[in-house]
Amino acid sequence: MKKMVKNIFKNFDYPLFVTYTLLCLFGLVMIYSASMVWAVEKLHAAPNYYFVRQLINLLIAFAAFFVVTAIPYQHYKKKKWYTIILFVTFALLLLVKVIGVAPGNSGAKSWISLGFMNVQPSEVAKLAFIIYFAGILKRKEEQKLLNSFTAGYLPPFLALGAAVILILGEPDFGNGMMVLCIALSVVVTSGIRPKTFFRIAAPLFALGAIFVVMVLKFPELFVSGKRIGRISAFLNPFEDEQNYGYQIVNGYYAIGAGGLKGVGLGNSVQKLGYLPEPQTDFIVPIIAEELGIIGVMIVLGGLFFLIARILIIGIRSSDSMARMICTGVATWIGLQTFVNIGGLAGLIPLTGVPIPFISYGGTSILLLSIALGVVANISKNVKSKHLKRQA
Repeated sequence: MKKMVKNIFKNFDYPLFVTYTLLCLFGLVMIYSASMVWAVEKLHAAPNYYFVRQLINLLIAFAAFFVVTAIPYQHYKKKKWYTIILFVTFALLLLVKVIGVAPGNSGAKSWISLGFMNVQPSEVAKLAFIIYFAGILKRKEEQKLLNSFTAGYLPPFLALGAAVILILGEPDFGNGMMVLCIALSVVVTSGIRPKTFFRIAAPLFALGAIFVVMVLKFPELFVSGKRIGRISAFLNPFEDEQNYGYQIVNGYYAIGAGGLKGVGLGNSVQKLGYLPEPQTDFIVPIIAEELGIIGVMIVLGGLFFLIARILIIGIRSSDSMARMICTGVATWIGLQTFVNIGGLAGLIPLTGVPIPFISYGGTSILLLSIALGVVANISKNVKSKHLKRQA
């Protein structure tokens, strides 16, 4: 046990861990503040209901972080490892079709209930495809197959396409597109030739453009009434303020009320029943109302520092697999932050994607913590090699 603990903290990346910990603890405080009224009035539970559940989620997530930090990341390029990861992911994506639940106001049956927590397979897919793509493309690099589209990239993209289709069918458009973009970011840093990347990306973007045009032309054929409402609310939320624009408009009110410094921790008005489940993807407006724009900028600053740290670790590594993993994890955090903030700011339609480390949720914090554990192990490896060179 002592040896394991010593191994974990040898060449440990403290800037990464401290930033991650502070973001999680800040999120825990804000979850308590945002959810206390909702817990009492809607669930008839104690004010600290969501706080306690998220605290348990965090303890599990921290344990997972340290366990994964001790596992050499090179294991993931073994076919056995990434095949098991891929198999489990597809099993969960298929299982959610049969026993999926839709907690709260989510609508989509995208979760599997384990009793003590709900697991969201699309969140598992984000990490799984980072590991899978990095592992299989590293093997293809060693086999000198990266310049071949058919032998190098077609097999993993067939798996990715199948997973994205399953996620879109839940329906979960936001996470489906995120899994696709995260996987593409891994491919970009794999050493792929521009010509080969164009052969992969061009059909995807063409299909995406056709889909968007068809949705705009015949929305009732492709999009549910709820999603049409979300799109119309995105275009003009004040026209449907009491229905689909309700969350966006009340989010605006919260941000406007907070101003620069906020109305004080715990003093939000919008959490008093105006914003449904404010501890989830709408926690940022509560932060803005209580702690002002300064509070939001502190959160974004912490997330940007974490992203930069992950990218620096990847750049410093001489291993292409390490770079691919770091790029994928940084893209995951950055893209999820943009999608959440962009939806709240009216830049893109709402997708229900939470802000990393801050929003309430067990699956999200657990999978992100595991991802950071892999990055922390890469950092240990980079530092170890650097010290050996100095010696």
